[in-house]
Amino acid sequence: MAPPQGNDDMGRGVRRRSLLAGAAALGAMGAVGCSRVSTAETGSGGDLLERLRAQRTVRLGLAGEQPYSYIGRDGKMTGSAPTIAKRIFERLGVPNLQPFPTEFSSLISGLNSQQFDVVAAGMYINPERCQQVIFADPEYQMLDAFIVPKGNPLNLRTYKDIAESGAKMATGVGYAEIAYAKEAGVKNITTLPDQLAGLLNVEQGRVDVFVGTAVTVRNVVQQSKSRKVEATPEVTPLVDGEPVIDVGGFAFRPAETNLRDAFNRELHKMKKSGELLRIMRPFGFGEEQMTEITAEEKCRP
Repeated sequence: MAPPQGNDDMGRGVRRRSLLAGAAALGAMGAVGCSRVSTAETGSGGDLLERLRAQRTVRLGLAGEQPYSYIGRDGKMTGSAPTIAKRIFERLGVPNLQPFPTEFSSLISGLNSQQFDVVAAGMYINPERCQQVIFADPEYQMLDAFIVPKGNPLNLRTYKDIAESGAKMATGVGYAEIAYAKEAGVKNITTLPDQLAGLLNVEQGRVDVFVGTAVTVRNVVQQSKSRKVEATPEVTPLVDGEPVIDVGGFAFRPAETNLRDAFNRELHKMKKSGELLRIMRPFGFGEEQMTEITAEEKCRP
């Protein structure tokens, strides 16, 4: 994915994504026939939910990273975020989802230019992004993990370990982990298209460690069935010496508070009933990823 320049420049919570194979093509298909409509700027909370109900379709902005939102091998949209979106929008009277895959760094600009209606990509919530979009409360919280050679020969268990060992580190373009590594003093950082490329580079000895979110790292190691690499336990990043727990959620245009609030109400019901965890568990999430942190908390400077 292209480096996060401009409106989505890299900060402490800045994230990643690189489209998986087929995503760009599907995105082009999804754009065909989609007329753009003006977003209400009346200050009344917007009328997008009513319009979506009338057209019975919501367009989701995706960025291809497992397990958050991606195009599967069958060419169909999948991931934790689209699955949650399907359940909630059905309950809001919008039965159809239309995927719009794009580069992660283009999600906010694409949302605000009305290429799609909602960002459904597990986007980390941070103050910089909260100046450009509004977020539903997060559906998950996340720590990091490393892909290392089998046996973890350099004993890499923290970002400080990477820095002190002089290990060659890789991560995804635009990942928050870049900032966390630099905070710890890591000097040798390279970026790769996605987590699978990271795994292959560790296998081949081109890098010593690939860093990503814990669920993403675990999933790619398990799915690859590689005998040459392993995933470390969870790693807690530090910023200014304080531990950081990132959270991710759905993003909406700033004028569309009515839609965001309606989405939030359904999300909270799913959290309370345990339905949210049941939906997310098949994508590798567990109890430790469930959170009661609010978007308001993470938007504070």
